[in-house]
Amino acid sequence: MNSGSGSGGGRGNSGAVSGHGGSGHGTGGRKDAYAYGRRNGVNLPALRGHNDALVLDLLRGAGPAGLGRTELAARTGLTPQAVSKITARLGADGLVAEAGRAASTGGKPRTLLRLVPDVRHAVGVHLDRDELRAVRVDLAGRVVAESEGPLDFRAGPEEAVEAVVRAVARVVDPSGPPLLGVGVAAPGPLDHRVGVMGRVTGFPSWKGFPLRGVLEGRLGLPVLLDKDTNAGAAAAAGAWLRATWPDADAEADINADADADAEVGADVGAGSGTGVGAGPGGDGHAGGGPRTCVYLHVGTGLGAGLWLGGGVYRGVRSAAGEFGHQVLLLDGPPCRCGARGCVEVLCLEAVNRGDLAGAARIVGEAAANLVALLDVDRVLLGGRVVAAAPDVFVARVGAVLAARRLDPARPVVALAGAGVAEGAAEMALAPLFGHAG
Repeated sequence: MNSGSGSGGGRGNSGAVSGHGGSGHGTGGRKDAYAYGRRNGVNLPALRGHNDALVLDLLRGAGPAGLGRTELAARTGLTPQAVSKITARLGADGLVAEAGRAASTGGKPRTLLRLVPDVRHAVGVHLDRDELRAVRVDLAGRVVAESEGPLDFRAGPEEAVEAVVRAVARVVDPSGPPLLGVGVAAPGPLDHRVGVMGRVTGFPSWKGFPLRGVLEGRLGLPVLLDKDTNAGAAAAAGAWLRATWPDADAEADINADADADAEVGADVGAGSGTGVGAGPGGDGHAGGGPRTCVYLHVGTGLGAGLWLGGGVYRGVRSAAGEFGHQVLLLDGPPCRCGARGCVEVLCLEAVNRGDLAGAARIVGEAAANLVALLDVDRVLLGGRVVAAAPDVFVARVGAVLAARRLDPARPVVALAGAGVAEGAAEMALAPLFGHAG
């Protein structure tokens, strides 16, 4: 399929917003603020970009219904005067617009503000072992163009780079909004910090290839490189964000009596109406997204993306999430990683036999180990194997977790609601909203 909306190349379409790209605050510093449904701003001119990002993040989380300046001030800890200046500046940049007025509670009706999604875009690319998918998204994370086609990962990095350049050209609209950047999701291991590929299992020619730097040189845009499973976790969080948006038709009723310090969140499956189990409520935060979840990707390989404390957890060496290579069966069949009886080899053997129910049970057993270790709120499933039998995987993984739970509460099991390419684009958007990419 190729439904890209543009035919031009990726150059000359940067245009990131000044002051938003490097707010520099990671997930650790946001923990306390998120716990109370807000992130704290600082009334210092030097932190203008930081405070702008806080406001944009809250408006994104509010969706089309928007928020009033009073709510923005309360949730950021900024003064009303500071919020007025910030929103005026963001309005001048075209990032913020009025969303109507809240119902009057006796005084002058409050003006509501919303994020303008179409003013900037980003591109996400999923480099799989046998196919490539690219999407262009708006600031709300909604796909506006996409393209996909075959890819031979074994052919090596140079051929893959050319495929990425062509795919980005297909989805870019040269006359459209400026691009903030390109997110690229690839099989791990890789070093997210420096943008260099590791020794991908079964593909030794990729080891040490500086994929991010090469693509930045070819595209003329900022590029972020991460593992496909981490991008999947970011996609799941983005889908949750959109699922928890207030109904735009009811925005007046929702905002009229809003508690400025109320925590955002509801206990539903991310991006899916199909969920198993009942996790603890109130796990959302001011910017949207589940606070703790694991994304399990079942495709040409198996891996996990960890969303902990409001952001992707990568580990010190970008090596977290090697879910597929935990050993379930001692002296089991050999895995391509060199070990025996790994989850990946057991699951993919079941898939090749046509036993998707058996494959789902194996994923469930491995997921139960992870849940027992991390105590996450939700387990989100994605990848082409899951897409072939979504109900089977949700039901079987949920059944294993129910049978092995050590606590009366167990995590929700649901479909991820968005793909890896969308997650790669989500990470390219992240700096604008004050999150680490």
